[in-house]
Formats: sequence, structure tokens, C-alpha cells
Amino acid sequence: MSETAPAPSSARGRTDDADVIVVGAGPSGSTAAYHLAQAGVDVLLLEKTSFPREKVCGDGLTPRAVKQLTAMGVSLEDKGWVRNHGLRIIGGGVRIELPWPELAEYPGFGLVRTREDFDQILAERAVAAGARLLQRTSVTGPVIDERSNRIVGVTAKDADREPVTYRAPLVIAADGNSSRLSVAMGIRKRDDRPMGVAVRTYFTSPRHDDDYLESWLELWDKNEGRDVLLPGYGWVFGVGDGTSNVGLGILNSTASFQDVDYRSLLRRWTSSMPAEWGFTEDNQQGKIRGAALPMGFNRVPHYSRGLMLVGDAGGMINPFNGEGIAYAMEAGVIAADVVAQALARPTQQARERTLLSYPRILADTYGGYYTLGRYFVKMIGNPELMKYATKYGLPQRTLMRFALKMLANLTEPSRGDAMDRVINGLSKMAPAA
Repeated sequence: MSETAPAPSSARGRTDDADVIVVGAGPSGSTAAYHLAQAGVDVLLLEKTSFPREKVCGDGLTPRAVKQLTAMGVSLEDKGWVRNHGLRIIGGGVRIELPWPELAEYPGFGLVRTREDFDQILAERAVAAGARLLQRTSVTGPVIDERSNRIVGVTAKDADREPVTYRAPLVIAADGNSSRLSVAMGIRKRDDRPMGVAVRTYFTSPRHDDDYLESWLELWDKNEGRDVLLPGYGWVFGVGDGTSNVGLGILNSTASFQDVDYRSLLRRWTSSMPAEWGFTEDNQQGKIRGAALPMGFNRVPHYSRGLMLVGDAGGMINPFNGEGIAYAMEAGVIAADVVAQALARPTQQARERTLLSYPRILADTYGGYYTLGRYFVKMIGNPELMKYATKYGLPQRTLMRFALKMLANLTEPSRGDAMDRVINGLSKMAPAA
């Protein structure tokens, strides 16, 4: 992978270093860079760390993410990819296995791959398409044109920690939940959107080759001496290399959210598992690590003054299930398409009109569905409702098939069964605000 700085584009009569700068080589940034490069756009991809690198994640990929990997030409044949058939749900004394729905729009399988090299695979695909990747390049702020008040590049520290400046007429912020670039541009988080926290670790375990993703719906904690059912779930995802990714995600829809010791909760939860699964301190591989989950478009606008937001920078995690990779990659595709269309326009005014379509496309694609997700988050924040739903809903297999489609957002967009039509209809009726 390239570590050398790009030469200015003097051959095009410009002093810009690229047509587009993408900040962050996670799933959203690398996907955007790949599709931009495929469209003939000169892309500079800046990554503050170096590959391979670890990221806090469940490592599970639904068929939505698999579709995007296939579109990028990623080979899924090497042994690092572990295929799964669906989701196993455990709660209320019920254990149910739900295969991924059979759809024309998406493949019929999911995957598990650790983030240690998953992001590197995507970055390598972007480089193979023609994007220029600079690793160990930490962006420190935007470069603002005083006349137009638009971003026209970024300041950074290179691999030698020397200050550098890169210029481009468009910048894509794919710099994660904290998104320093967005904050510096005055785009801040919305407090009326759901937020989650995920913690996870790895255990050497005989369950490493499980061909179902496993979700546990009952997470209990102590609050002022009382048992409290938390809104969220625990997971066990087999990684296929002798270890399982074991973690939990909690939503901020209860008053006790701020008081939860997530690492302690994970330790208590895993200690209650059957001994033969090996979820013990002796078998633990690495520390328990945590990360925030920005959901439901918690940072807007997604385009402003030459800056586009993708992935966690734009709060694009699904509120229903905490899935972020698929939506990060899909947003990268949308952003790349809009940018390629904009760059083909003959005037700055026409280019700007095209760029302003990006937030509208995102709202049309996800807005109503994410609004339903926010309602869902509020509902499961009610412990009594959560207990009732777990006890009486899980045994109903047809209802749970509907829930899987709803929570994983796996429907046929135009045709499909009655479940698809109900879910799509609800998403269209819900306000996108």
C-alpha cells in the first residue's frame, strides 16, 4: 500500500492534490474511494493508522454487507471468511433459529470476518481501483476558502508527524463517530437520536465455527438493588480461527444507561455461560474493548460547504440492530455516485445542486426506516414491554421471521411477500425527519 505523497495535479492545470479527499479508510471511506476511482475520479484516501489494525466490532455481516463486498469484487473464498445461515435468538426460555430470508436483492448468507484485516481488504480494493492511500496520516482540520467559506482541503500530520496540507474541491468525512472534521466544520451531533455502546472481547472456544450468528435478548443489571432488564442484546459470533467474538450492545433509552459498567456486565454475562463454551478469563484473548454506536442519522446535514459525511461520521448505524458496516458501505456507494455526477456538471452551480441531492437521497433511502428504528428504541427502553415481547413474541415463528426482516432491513424493494410490503409501506409512511 502506498505511503508516498501524491504529486500535485499540474497536468490538469490545477494545484489540487486530488479531485476528492476521503478522510478515513474504514468501510465507508474505502467503499467511497473504490467506487469513485472506478468512475475515473482522482481520489486521495487518508488513514490515521496503518493496516492491519483492530476495531471494536461484532465482526458479523448480514447479507446487506455481503452484497456490497461482492460489488467491490472482494473474493469470499479464503478461509478468513466464515459464512453463516442466519440468526439464532435466545431469550425468555426460547431458542429459535431464523435463516436469512431468500431474496433476489440480497445473497442468502451472512459472514463473519474480524475487523483486524476486514478494513484492510476494502482499502486494498480501493487502491487496486486507482485510489491513492496514505497511511499514518492524521487529519487535523479543514482548509477553508475565505471567499466561498467552503472546505477546499485538509491539514494533516504525515507518517513522520510533519505538518502537511492536501487540497481538493470536495472532501468526504469518513472519520468515525467523533468525526473531528465534521465538528471543525460546525456539524455537530443531534441529542434527539439514539446512541448505543458496544463492548466485546474474544475467547478461545469450541463454538468458533458456529454457522449462525447468535443473539441473546435478555441482559440484566443491578440498579439500586433491583434487577433491571437493559435494552440491547448480547452476541456470540464464531470467527472460525479457534475464537468467538463475544460482546454486548446497550441503547441509551433507559435512565440507567449512564450507570452501567459495561465491561463488568460482559464479564458477569459470560461467566453465566456453560463451562464447555470456554468463555473464561483463562481463554480470553485480548482486553474487553468498547465503542460508541451513533445511530439514526445523529449528525446532519450530510452535505455542507463541500463536505460529505458517510458511515459513523453521519450516524448511519441501524437503530434496530446496531448494524453499521452495511450502511457505511451503502452510503459510500451513494456518495461516490453523487460526486461522480457532480464532477461531470459544467458549472459550479450545477455541481452544487447535484451535491445537495446527497442528503435527500439518504433521507429517501433510510429516513423513514430509521424513524421507525427510533420508535423501536423507545419501546424496548420500557423493561416491562421488553419482558412481555420476549416472553410472548419469541415463540411465534412467523412473527419472528417478520421481526428478522424488519430489524435486519432485508426486504425486496419493489416485489416480495406480504411481510416485505408491510415493512416497505411502514418505512415510506414514517416521516424521514
